[in-house]
Amino acid sequence: MTELQPNSIGPDADTGEAAAPVDTGELWRRLHRDGLKVTALYMAGVMIGAGVPAAIAIGSGPGLLIALAFVVPGAALVIGAVVGYEAIRLRVTRYHVTDLRMEMHTGVLFKTRRSLMRERIRSVDLTANPLERVFGLAKVKVGTGETGSGSGSTSEQTLTLDSVDRDEAERLRTELLRRAAVDTGDDREQRLATWEPGWLKYAPLSFLTPMLAGAAVGGTFQVADWFGKGGLPVEIVGNLVEDHGPWTVLGLGLVGLLVLGAVASLALQGEAWWGHRLDREPGGTLRVRRGLLVSRSLSLEEERIRGIEIVEPLGVRSAGAGRLDVVAIGLKTDEQGSDLSTLVPAAPLPAVASAAEAVIGPVDCDLTVHPRTARTRRLRWAVIAVVILAIAATVPHLLWQLPALLSAAIVLAAVLSSAFSLWTAFDSYRSLGHALTARHLISRRGSTRRATVHLDRSGIIGWRITQSVFQQRMGLMTLDATTAAGKGHYAVIDADEHEILDFADEAVPDLLRPFLVRSPE
Repeated sequence: MTELQPNSIGPDADTGEAAAPVDTGELWRRLHRDGLKVTALYMAGVMIGAGVPAAIAIGSGPGLLIALAFVVPGAALVIGAVVGYEAIRLRVTRYHVTDLRMEMHTGVLFKTRRSLMRERIRSVDLTANPLERVFGLAKVKVGTGETGSGSGSTSEQTLTLDSVDRDEAERLRTELLRRAAVDTGDDREQRLATWEPGWLKYAPLSFLTPMLAGAAVGGTFQVADWFGKGGLPVEIVGNLVEDHGPWTVLGLGLVGLLVLGAVASLALQGEAWWGHRLDREPGGTLRVRRGLLVSRSLSLEEERIRGIEIVEPLGVRSAGAGRLDVVAIGLKTDEQGSDLSTLVPAAPLPAVASAAEAVIGPVDCDLTVHPRTARTRRLRWAVIAVVILAIAATVPHLLWQLPALLSAAIVLAAVLSSAFSLWTAFDSYRSLGHALTARHLISRRGSTRRATVHLDRSGIIGWRITQSVFQQRMGLMTLDATTAAGKGHYAVIDADEHEILDFADEAVPDLLRPFLVRSPE
């Protein structure tokens, strides 16, 4: 039996070997002047988009002519001011790359000089919206993944070059990230994953679908309000309820909204990931390219990768699919992840596993099952949720005389939410698991968003161990592995309090051992 002494465990620093820089002899360069055309067209679209609803709200007749007399010159003034500012910005912004640094000088009112050590550069992100693609431009974002210096500063150290010629952007990306190719002499590119149009079928299964449906409802009310008919949608629904009954209207309404949300999610997923490719480039660089209207390209050095995460949201998981995220230094993500960290979008699990193996090696492994008290803990919280939902659904009916449609919606929401809470308790327990391989710590958790992380053991820089009062009574403990990559910490939750300490000690020998007390048992 292993126990933890009441001492704190502090994190250590993550270090890595820096690749030898290449002397480029680069001169100072300026941004492309076609950025002015992009800015002018963009601002014209913004002014039209803002002016049309305003004109509709004012109405017709003399009031509309007076409004246009002020709106059109005002819009022209705004466009001219923004384009003038952009012209100055393009003129004063300069950048160049030396054998040791990448530097940028910019600033209209206040001069700013930024400099990044080339050995610290960890990612190069290229994006181009439709207007920029028409003029052959791109935005280049060079990042280190580190935070800015100074008190309370949390901004990432990056250089952003807005309005760079596309060929120049590709040259910068290649120059900044293909340093090791000079030493290896390997100039071959390896394809790791390719997007297939059939993967679009997973888009409607994401949580984005109901969110877009809700946005459509809000948009309907907004458009009606523009025409002075803000109550019209409510009147239409009320008439339908009188003619067909509340349950029919509620059921057909939900189906219609879900279909609308599914179509919108298909469009967004197709635009974001059309033409997706994951390649390994010479010099040990992973490159993700994607986008139908907005072209995106992210290059990441493999030496900065500390693992991968296979994410399976509930709807996508029900279809046997998931997505592949990377855990890398320089790509900070929140709890829900980020498009920047995604290597492969929602795809069949065999394709995701194949890409994961190409990035970090074998990923198949038997996971250790967590104690049954972890299931009991989840069931207790589920029962509490059911009781609260039942009370929330009953009280309004006792206090007020509710409309039939509203009453039906409350009852249906309470019943479905209660059933979902109970199912989630069992499913989240089945998802729990952890294991060790020769190179990685593996942890799986979650139900609505099940995630399996394969974290490089050499990248673990500390442990954070927590145990609530309820966990202590059940003999459970949560172990957080801290790292300098990704979210910064990845947890093994509700594991056996003694077994998990041995697990941590085996994962990173000598890091936790001075704080452990082993009994003769």
